Amino acid sequence: MAELWAISLVLVSTVIGSVGSLFLKLGSAHTGSGIRSFIFNRRLILGFFLYGLSAALFIPALKGGDLSLLYPLVSLAYIWILLLSVKYLRERINAYRVTGIALIMLGVVLIGAGS
Repeated sequence: MAELWAISLVLVSTVIGSVGSLFLKLGSAHTGSGIRSFIFNRRLILGFFLYGLSAALFIPALKGGDLSLLYPLVSLAYIWILLLSVKYLRERINAYRVTGIALIMLGVVLIGAGS
């Protein structure tokens, strides 16, 4: 049961980290050459905060399961990033990206099934 808790925590961590990446991307569009444009950029600040929160959640998850099972789940962030990019950044996806995502999902399933 402890591993299920750890897996859930890693999944939440990857989603939060992916949202953090989205905010870093959005914030990067509003940066200038000076340090002030970074310090007072709310999107960048939120992105960094979410990245830190993601790491803070990942650390206790490591106590609850095997690293060889938990760490491959981090690759699910690619899926979350793709979905967020399409929805909020209006990025386009092509067959290669869809195939890559399918392979990532297959890999995660195979690693989970082998544990």
